[in-house]
Amino acid sequence: MHLAKLKEFRQAAYQYLCRAHDATFELTDAILLTRHVHCLADLSLCPVFRRRWSSIYEALQDCRPARRKLMQIYIKHIPKDIRPILAIDHTSWPRPDAVTLQERTIEHQATDIPGNRPITLGQGYSTIAWVPESEGSWALPLRHERITSWESPIDKAVWQLRQVSQYLPSRPIVLIDSEYGCAPFVLKTAGIQADKLMRLRSNLCLWGAPPPYSGKGCPRKHGEKFKLNDASTWEEPTETIEIDAPFVR
Repeated sequence: MHLAKLKEFRQAAYQYLCRAHDATFELTDAILLTRHVHCLADLSLCPVFRRRWSSIYEALQDCRPARRKLMQIYIKHIPKDIRPILAIDHTSWPRPDAVTLQERTIEHQATDIPGNRPITLGQGYSTIAWVPESEGSWALPLRHERITSWESPIDKAVWQLRQVSQYLPSRPIVLIDSEYGCAPFVLKTAGIQADKLMRLRSNLCLWGAPPPYSGKGCPRKHGEKFKLNDASTWEEPTETIEIDAPFVR
């Protein structure tokens, strides 16, 4: 039964690869079966890739997959009896020496050299993936796309979340890093049917709703300040939840 479902899935995915689907399909199998790859030509040595090495570059250039239809195929295999757990992240592909590469942008990259700015030249990618297990290291990417020079990581993540959420069987829980723990992301995703669990910076300041206008001067834009690392700014909690969870390194 599992083998029949796998064949059905592969056949459906094959049909939505559109142009250069044969070479692209074999290239995908080669990526899954090759452990160490130093360049694209190494993938042509995999037994499942039955074409010449130049077909790899032709497949990447000519293939125009139907991304939304492929995403719908992936979502069909998400169990319907549990709430989906999604993860969104922004990663960079450093290409500082590729001076002829189009659409290079300034991306974040950690550095061990004191005084150096944690930036690099390259391309950024936004990924939204389904996390199927509480333990394990694999996930199913539903959308993985480059962030263009006229987009921001937040705008791309909002668009991807909206595209995925409308096809999910139930309301998802979205896990996001501190890059998205800001007012623009919260406001832009307010109308999306998803619950968001985000990491916040320890020195982040939040502001409450402004008080009613007193009739004098300029109306206040913000209310009381709530600083995460300053307990003196905290108000009495409206609700407290305690969860016992095992320690994970």
